[in-house]
Amino acid sequence: MQKQPPLSSAVSIDGVGVQFRTKRADVTALDNVTVDVREREFVSIVGPSGCGKSTLLKLVAGLVRPTSGSITLRGEPVTSPRSDIGFVFQKAALLEWRTVRRNITLQGEMRRMPKAEIARRTAELIEMTGLAGFEDAMPHELSGGMQQRVSLCRALLHQPPVLLMDEPFGALDALTREQMNSELHRIWQETRTTVLLVTHSVAEAVYLSERVLVMSRRPGRVLEVLPVELPDRNDYSKAMASAEFGARTARIRELLGARTAHD
Repeated sequence: MQKQPPLSSAVSIDGVGVQFRTKRADVTALDNVTVDVREREFVSIVGPSGCGKSTLLKLVAGLVRPTSGSITLRGEPVTSPRSDIGFVFQKAALLEWRTVRRNITLQGEMRRMPKAEIARRTAELIEMTGLAGFEDAMPHELSGGMQQRVSLCRALLHQPPVLLMDEPFGALDALTREQMNSELHRIWQETRTTVLLVTHSVAEAVYLSERVLVMSRRPGRVLEVLPVELPDRNDYSKAMASAEFGARTARIRELLGARTAHD
């Protein structure tokens, strides 16, 4: 009998393993990964390159099937691609021939949402993300950070209960990335959407998250799940200078620098 996640669980990953077959050999990407993400929680996943972080997001989205174990999304088994999630990738992937507004509305058009609802949600998101005044701009007229804001708006248009983010700010310069971190935290506070973020930045993970999932080198296993309680995330500098921030980043770096007993 399949284990049922608690009612407060948004995403339940239970004993998941993934193997890929290549021309040379079978590759184990993930091994016995178990974690529950609660409703309205912000969880980040960090780990070495190639440890299966992005694969984990694709599993939750139903884009990849696990070799072993199971995944449930809000109590329902994930067996095929899900339409009730939002997904933000490292590249904004905007359509160059559509304006900011029309790149956002594309989500609603594909889902055949009512036109009035599309217009209302688009206006709300443009205001929320600071894109007001750029509604009719083309993607090539925007900075990288602004393009990612558009991508975030598009992912949130249908008000998904779960938002998956795969290294969305990795290509941005350091200053823009810090600004986007602050913006994302503010938007998450307003929407309270459950967020599962993959990042290579330890600082980003600790600043944004209520918990950080630290993974081992391939095959990806859960080394530790660390709760994070920063004093005031609304003040970026204060949060980053806190003792809690220092302790959590130090522990994560210690885990990432250590070899596991399985290696």
